[in-house]
Amino acid sequence: MAAQEQNFANHARFVAPFHYVAFPILLINLVYRLYWLSGGLRFDAILDALVGVALIMVALFARVFALGAQDRVIRLEMRLRMRDLLPDDLQGRINDFTPTQMVGLRFAGDAELPALARKVLDENITKATPIKKAITDWQPDLHRL
Repeated sequence: MAAQEQNFANHARFVAPFHYVAFPILLINLVYRLYWLSGGLRFDAILDALVGVALIMVALFARVFALGAQDRVIRLEMRLRMRDLLPDDLQGRINDFTPTQMVGLRFAGDAELPALARKVLDENITKATPIKKAITDWQPDLHRL
């Protein structure tokens, strides 16, 4: 079965079991534990509320840490791609790209990358969204977190 074509409109990644099942259950649990805590400050009620908060924190940090590791890999990948694809006058500016700019440029095809990279630096485009919207030859990344 062919994979769905990826583009700017559909490139955001949602993991249904995490975003639509596990996280809402954790939120419902936390709300219920806080409600239960309003019935009186007992040790077990306080502990249950704290565990509810901790579970939300664990879920959020697990996602944040995974995305942070992914961003490090993207920066490395983009530096390698830029080293191969950018013209000589831009080679010395590879370290001028911010992590956000590299995340935005990652979906650009090899032929498009040099011109788009120059535009990003010359026009000081700092947000990933306008960079992604400027891409005409979208290269999907189907293996991200």
